[in-house]
Amino acid sequence: MTAGCYCAWMIMGRAVLGAYFPGADEHTYPIEHLPADLLTHLFYAFARIEDGHLTLPSAAPAQLAVIKRTHPHLRIVISIGGWGAGGFSDAALTPHTRADLVAECLELVAGFDGVDLDWEFPVSGGPAELAHRPEDRRNCTLLAQELRDRLGSDRLLTAALPAGRLQSAGPYDPAESFDLAALADILDFVNLMTYDFGTGFSGIATFNAPLAEVADDPIDPDLRRWNNVTGAVDYYERHGVPRDKLVLGVPFYGQGFRVASPGEQAGLFQPQIGTVEVGDWRDIRRDLLPDPAWQRHRHRVARSPWLYHPGTQTFVSYEDAESIEERAAFAASHGLRGAFMWQLAGDDTEHSLLAAMTRPFRE
Repeated sequence: MTAGCYCAWMIMGRAVLGAYFPGADEHTYPIEHLPADLLTHLFYAFARIEDGHLTLPSAAPAQLAVIKRTHPHLRIVISIGGWGAGGFSDAALTPHTRADLVAECLELVAGFDGVDLDWEFPVSGGPAELAHRPEDRRNCTLLAQELRDRLGSDRLLTAALPAGRLQSAGPYDPAESFDLAALADILDFVNLMTYDFGTGFSGIATFNAPLAEVADDPIDPDLRRWNNVTGAVDYYERHGVPRDKLVLGVPFYGQGFRVASPGEQAGLFQPQIGTVEVGDWRDIRRDLLPDPAWQRHRHRVARSPWLYHPGTQTFVSYEDAESIEERAAFAASHGLRGAFMWQLAGDDTEHSLLAAMTRPFRE
């Protein structure tokens, strides 16, 4: 399917241009800043599962009312879970606990257009302190099916699913956590989190969201093949998820590493000796890019920029408007359903990254 076909999808309302809105951070990203004209779907993050019950940020009802009133075209989906959120394994464990959770979802979704499941992660992976069980994989599918049956066809059911292979202290395989083919049959679409390919679990300073496999990346070749945007899409397709059910994720934040030495590529692929908090694109644009001490680089295969500070031996992977647009163009030209970003508060005041993400679907 060509990019032109996907522009037609956009006109017909089928292409997804999504953004996660951090409801709990409304003080840093007021709802009136929402660039609704660039979006088709808004994922409200997050509802949490606490002691088997769903809870929303206290500001959610008022925020939702404002969004619905001012942007009636937007499909607003409540996202449940997120990184570091527990409760899924217990809530999905038995028919009784699943029925209780589904009932709470139905009550919660009354003001929304659907539910997005962000279980990070069934079986293994994610923060070590969260509960995992071998039966999580099957229970996740059962939970999705029971939600689908009760939500009906007028409301969306989606899931945010992982792509990165370095989500834990050991290699991570999404198919061990999720029955991907079964979920593809149940869900309206998958928000594929094609970022966090390089994290604190990485042994080296590397890219957060490389577009393609880089041959001199020193990680194991079996991991390297899939640990990039192109490889992740291929992996999901091989495991039964059609491309037209995949919405490609792009990150509006950076990853930072301290390295022992710069090596031959300004810190890239060097052993990391600690992570560095570098914030979102808006922070990087404001604080790092104007500083001449930060050397700028761009990789011709990964299609990503990075920064290196010789004085502190710090490597920073991030995405800018050019690299975001390249990823969106990949999605549009390779038959994917659309693109989404994490998260709105990370963009600059001109919404330059979001505009770049949507451009290939609007031209």
